[in-house]
Amino acid sequence: MRIPKYPSFLSFISIMSIALGFGFIFNSDEKKVSSSNIAIAPNYRIYPSSVTQSETFITRSPINPQLLFVAANTINLNTGFISEGIYVSTNGGLNWRGNDTCTGAIISFHRGDPGIAIDKNGTFVLTRLGSTPGLYSHYSTNNGLSWSSQRTIITDDQDRASTASDPFSTSSFYGRVYTAWVKFAPPYPTMIAYTDNGAQTWTTPAQINNPPQRCQGGDIVVGSDGRVYMTWAAVTSSSPFTEDKVGFAVSSNGGVSWTVQEQAYDMNGIQGLLPQKGNIRVNGLPNIDADVSGGSRNGWLYIVTGEKNLAPAGTDPDIVLHRSTDGGQTWSAGVRVNQDPINNGKTQYFPAIHVDDEGSINIIYYDDRNTTADSSQVYLSRSTDGGFTFKDYQISDHTFKPIPIGSLGGQGYQGDNIDINSIANILIPVWMDNFTGIYQIWTSRIDRNTLSISQIGDLVPEKYNLSQNYPNPFNGISNIKFSIPNLSEVALKVYDLNGKEIETLYQGKLNGGEYRVQWNSNALPSGVYFYSLFIENKIIDTKKMILVK
Repeated sequence: MRIPKYPSFLSFISIMSIALGFGFIFNSDEKKVSSSNIAIAPNYRIYPSSVTQSETFITRSPINPQLLFVAANTINLNTGFISEGIYVSTNGGLNWRGNDTCTGAIISFHRGDPGIAIDKNGTFVLTRLGSTPGLYSHYSTNNGLSWSSQRTIITDDQDRASTASDPFSTSSFYGRVYTAWVKFAPPYPTMIAYTDNGAQTWTTPAQINNPPQRCQGGDIVVGSDGRVYMTWAAVTSSSPFTEDKVGFAVSSNGGVSWTVQEQAYDMNGIQGLLPQKGNIRVNGLPNIDADVSGGSRNGWLYIVTGEKNLAPAGTDPDIVLHRSTDGGQTWSAGVRVNQDPINNGKTQYFPAIHVDDEGSINIIYYDDRNTTADSSQVYLSRSTDGGFTFKDYQISDHTFKPIPIGSLGGQGYQGDNIDINSIANILIPVWMDNFTGIYQIWTSRIDRNTLSISQIGDLVPEKYNLSQNYPNPFNGISNIKFSIPNLSEVALKVYDLNGKEIETLYQGKLNGGEYRVQWNSNALPSGVYFYSLFIENKIIDTKKMILVK
């Protein structure tokens, strides 16, 4: 365990009974102070229906951040019809309207696998597959209420296309919408097309690479300087086509030409079936995002994958992140995103990444660390330091048992993607689960800047004091009070029974007074934990608390 600037945990076990009384009267008035905790609102379905919804994506408008566009694969299990669900919020995800079928003609020709974007004029763009091989698109100029007839991008056989808009007015390609995919014919290359007129017409598709290994998946993002970045997996030559390398390409001239790294770095993906989860089909395909916050890490790139049996991943499926600070020329060593114990037999899969407006990394994924092997929940891992460290949160308030969705999506199909976006301080993830008996899109509004530390009253205590948490034992949230007599550098930290630091609840300067911190332990298992108060880098007191689930 490392505690920078602070003494070893083992050195303060012996002072757990320090008594430093204080003399003041409690005041019910509270003043909020700063903290890095988040608040997770109850989960809800964005468009409850009797149609199966899966493989969902979310984007926001570059001209109206309160305008959100979500799309999904929709499958009518009674008729076999597959389409693209269209769901829209005009108030930042508080309310939603929609349709389980994109109404762009030819309706009977739809076949799902949506890619979505909103361009500089507010035009919604949807790409999809067809009932015969090919990639097709529609556009909407009234926020998804009605849609154009289909436009043909290509008539080859290919994977789902990833679609992204250039929303940056300083870019030479401002407003351009790109769509990229993998062609299902040797040598299985990545392909690109783009539109400058809101998907009324598209350029002739062009081949990005000439891969030595078959490509699979594909994800695209636009940087704040207008550069376009694409990633994909290079897979092994035989079934189950395990993801072996991460490929990467960048274009500085609006997608006309590309600098390609066929093997940007090694990976070992999880392509295949999960027997313990109803034999659902999973993959480890890369997902990419760029920091466009304008902050100190502006321009950094991040790729996440699902991997196992290659460090830092363990013997069970984990989520792994690599970062590039030089536009993709070089990539960092992997970082294990999920913070549960390594090699614990737990399964994490289907990561989606979003870098929010403050430059923090937010990654959601399915996870069974706190449930049985046949079930799953949804977790968020969040990093505020460029992916060097992560903190985990369980964001689903229910558990579901994954099963394949009929046979219409292929063997073991549950949908291959989930997604996350944000508006100001609010994170908005979207995922599919069958908690209600049918796969539906779920979400939660997550406040990433919840203030969980409060100053209680205005009276200043005479001495330092750390109080016993309450309730104790507890399940979920517990309160910790401490008091300081004057302006001090304060740190409040939580440790497990082995002395490993679990979380810093607060670190910074505070004026004299009494304070209360709320600790959300939802992401942790039952057990004994310790919390310690440091003043000016010195331990004041440590106390024990018991988490019971």
